[in-house]
Amino acid sequence: MAYVTPTDEETAPTVLIVDNNPMSLMRLREIFKIREFNVEVCEDGDQAVDEYIRLDPELVVLALDLPSLDGHLAALEMREHGGESRIVFITSRRLTPLAEDASHSAGAVAWLEKPITSSMVDELWPQILGPIPDAPGLEDLDQLYPEDRIKPEPDVGLMPLPALPGLPLPSLVAELPPLIATVAPSEEVAKPKRRVFKLLLLAVLAGAGYAGYLLYTGDLSY
Repeated sequence: MAYVTPTDEETAPTVLIVDNNPMSLMRLREIFKIREFNVEVCEDGDQAVDEYIRLDPELVVLALDLPSLDGHLAALEMREHGGESRIVFITSRRLTPLAEDASHSAGAVAWLEKPITSSMVDELWPQILGPIPDAPGLEDLDQLYPEDRIKPEPDVGLMPLPALPGLPLPSLVAELPPLIATVAPSEEVAKPKRRVFKLLLLAVLAGAGYAGYLLYTGDLSY
């Protein structure tokens, strides 16, 4: 999802803010609205690259921990595309070392630690407007992201079962007996005999059960 907060000035610069934290997005939008930027926001790293190409913004404020494509790789994608945008990383304290490395790799003009405040942006504003560094990480982009930036579609099919050594792979579909048995005419006549056989079988089973009971109790007086 992306949305724009326009200013009254048609020539106002555009900032693309990329973060999936609602509180951070709200705070950054207010900071750059005060600075009279056109503000566009998205919450996905892969979409941010598309928005960057479409907008060609003057400034990109980019979180490192993003879904689909992390901020470092998204920034390298943007730099590979070209343009004169300035990139500012934003990160939590636990990702501070990563922010320093990513800023050097992608040629970011600055990085900010969350929670972002207006005074923090004011303090770094001269640096943000300064020269854009080179991006040495572009040389390693193919190794960092070797699939040519095309994400494979997930395989929704069934995974094949691994075959055991020396054993055939069992069939996935068990053979079921027919639901309706065909009865020959001669079997219709034999129904009374089957009833007699069932009665004899029940008697034998009952006798065997009783003998088992006697063995269990030890009462063999019979």
